Amino acid sequence: MSRPGFEEVVLLTGLPSFPARTLCEEIVRGSKKTLVHAVVRGKFEAEAREWLDTLPLEQRTRVRMIEGDAAAMDLGLSGAELKELAAEVDRIHHCATVSYLGVERAAAEQVNVTGAREILEVAAACTQLKCLIHHSTAFVSGDRTGMVHERDLELGQRFRNVVEETKARAEKQMRAAMGRIPIAVVRPSIIVGDSHTGEIDRFDGPYLHMLIIVTSPSDIALPMPSRGDAPLNLVPADYVARAARAIGLDPRAPGRTFHIVDPAPLTARRVFELVALSSGKRMPRGFIPANISKALLRTPGLERFAKSPRAFLDALATPVTWTSTNADEILEAANIRCPSFESYVDKLVEYLQAHLREKREKREAAEISDPLG
Repeated sequence: MSRPGFEEVVLLTGLPSFPARTLCEEIVRGSKKTLVHAVVRGKFEAEAREWLDTLPLEQRTRVRMIEGDAAAMDLGLSGAELKELAAEVDRIHHCATVSYLGVERAAAEQVNVTGAREILEVAAACTQLKCLIHHSTAFVSGDRTGMVHERDLELGQRFRNVVEETKARAEKQMRAAMGRIPIAVVRPSIIVGDSHTGEIDRFDGPYLHMLIIVTSPSDIALPMPSRGDAPLNLVPADYVARAARAIGLDPRAPGRTFHIVDPAPLTARRVFELVALSSGKRMPRGFIPANISKALLRTPGLERFAKSPRAFLDALATPVTWTSTNADEILEAANIRCPSFESYVDKLVEYLQAHLREKREKREAAEISDPLG
């Protein structure tokens, strides 16, 4: 490991997850003088290198993969590796997380809570660290309603799942360390696909109802799974990456928390009306009461298409507004703005339709090759 010729060295955890890939692309595209050290678990190395090969040559030569484990002691690195990193890293983006709502508690605690503790230990050893950017979620607010401020963390909320709980516990560790380590916490709301390509790694959250709309007959107007009059705060993955990088670069960031949100979110009903329009389907009509919707979502097999659909219904039924004063201050100065949902809904739908088409073609090809299977 060496930094000659580089103005900035970044330590990144979380590859090859989609958020970490998107952020890594943003970092190496943003400056030719930036080197990224990416900690990758051995079992994911092949997948990570396959992704890395898709980057332009100039960019991928500035991403160096190190076998390790973000939830292990010293990130699973040797003493020599850790010592070298600690001497040259300027910034850490800690993206390693478990966000799948069906995760077992032990796994969520290991990655989200223990991982936060380990990255703090590494950050404390870095001799020229400018900022540790901890990637969290706005849903550490749990079941709170109304206005939630960036400074808020422990205000008596109840957590609706183990992900919210463990992410809040990780943030508590970050808050406790802010007096001795330069830390910024970023909290995106619901992340959807890239605003230019629609790309996303898995179809959960709002994609549940998007899937139902896109695959429904064109002459049927589906009801909403709730009244749909609460705001549904969606942010595209590329915007989250741009915002997180800009916040991490700003000297005003350490010691603060930042909500990365849509400042003018649409209601859930309007979001799904736009999805219907984009996919050539009829607009949603009426709604199904929440208790009936949750009963329907127990249908066997539905979890294959969208993970934890009942958790999304809980989110739909929680009228919450996340303020973004801290984020606005930095992002406005960097001329970074959240695109409107109307501007990229077509890309989300196109990507979803292409994915469904690909799955159907693979299934049909398998049936042809093995008609008795």
